[in-house]
Amino acid sequence: MAVPVTLVAKSLDDLTSWHSNWSGLRAVVLGLGATGFSVADTLAELECSVLVATESADELRLRMCDVLGVDVVMTAGATNVEQALSEFNPDVIVVSPGYAPSHPLVVWAGATGTPMLTDIDLAWRLRDKVGPPAEWILVTGTNGKTTTTQLAAHMLQAGGYRVAPCGNIGVPILDAIRDPEGFDFFVVELSSYQLHYMGAVFPHSAACLNIADDHLDWHGSLQAYVEAKAKVFHNVRVACVYNRTDPLTEAMVEGAEVVDGARAIGFSLGVPGMSDLGLVEDVLCDRAFLEDRKDRAIEISTLSELADFGLASPHMVANVLAASALARACDVTPEAISVALSTFSVDAHRHEIVAVSKTITWINDSKATNPHAANAALMAHESIVWIVGGLLKGVSLDDLISSHKHRLRGVIVIGESRLEVISAFERHAPGVPVREVDTTETSEVMSLAVNYAVEMAQSNDVVLLAPAAASMDQFVDYAHRGREFSEAVNRALGGRHG
Repeated sequence: MAVPVTLVAKSLDDLTSWHSNWSGLRAVVLGLGATGFSVADTLAELECSVLVATESADELRLRMCDVLGVDVVMTAGATNVEQALSEFNPDVIVVSPGYAPSHPLVVWAGATGTPMLTDIDLAWRLRDKVGPPAEWILVTGTNGKTTTTQLAAHMLQAGGYRVAPCGNIGVPILDAIRDPEGFDFFVVELSSYQLHYMGAVFPHSAACLNIADDHLDWHGSLQAYVEAKAKVFHNVRVACVYNRTDPLTEAMVEGAEVVDGARAIGFSLGVPGMSDLGLVEDVLCDRAFLEDRKDRAIEISTLSELADFGLASPHMVANVLAASALARACDVTPEAISVALSTFSVDAHRHEIVAVSKTITWINDSKATNPHAANAALMAHESIVWIVGGLLKGVSLDDLISSHKHRLRGVIVIGESRLEVISAFERHAPGVPVREVDTTETSEVMSLAVNYAVEMAQSNDVVLLAPAAASMDQFVDYAHRGREFSEAVNRALGGRHG
């Protein structure tokens, strides 16, 4: 491992622009996933001395680090990692979002007193690389944040802006700020992990869509999870968009330290108040961004139009309203929003219809990785064969099962936590037929689940993969789980759709 010759520390206080002198800054990066690599790549471009500490890494990223002159230390099974990092004498430590506060290296980093940043903080400092800095719009929530991020970006684009969705959505924000084309807006999806570590940024607008139990194993408590999410509203300059039916998101806005002049904008499926977006009968209305909002509202769309676009389920309508609020805060016209809705496609693995065969509809909602998301999927249908289970992450399915047992034709349980899930059904829905997929072979899980579903499903039923649990017990990620399901459905149906 190479150790820089110069040991003169650099102060982050002087490094607030891409055009500052970053050369020679000693940076430790924790993690070498997509985020960690984007950090290492960026710092190398700035001529910093970079050491990555990671538990695992793919060969391509390791080779690219070698080309970039970035040193990598593998931490899995190693006993001298902290000593090696201390000898490197870092000026800054950049933490990837997968590293929980309890992780030994994060605890060590905090004890050293070395400044800690996230990729979000670094991007905020470097946002002036390509011309005038883009405005930032932040989106978080337990569920719906990816769809809302994509919707808002699509609406802004329809409004004539150059816009990039980035962050937790898949494109690291450091890659976005280095794009030579430049942008007017970044719509930044933020996870609770990223928000936990994030320092001070000053976004144009921000939204928190909802709050439900999730990632409690990472945060340690619901309170800590809520406190992390609440940071999305800190220092907002124009609009704080919150869910009027979720008291926690409203309390976040009320407690946020914002820039003078920032407005609280609510959304709900009810009649909108004077600073809200909502529904008047079947019309989506803006009663926030017009002069005479006391007496009038502006039509955004209708439920029948959204149905034509595949966006009419209640949770999708809520996402549309939240995204519209963010777009309207940027002066996007209702007409442009309408055009955007007519051309929008929902992301794969989010309530995606895989097949319709013999009046049975097969739906992939693998991205429903917690009970709150699964609840939205279940509410959209009347008679369901439900494929559920995975890694529960410390949350309970009791309320979800009790609320929807009347909809269930049958249940197929998968995943590492399946005995816990089966026990919950025995307590709260003893009359619902339950089948267990007890294999640990990834290649067999969905084939068995789909075969059981074929046996259970009847005319006009929906077979719904909405696991309400994380995927990493048996799959690489939720997308891998969704692809396995879709492929198993197509094999079982033999291409006989329609």
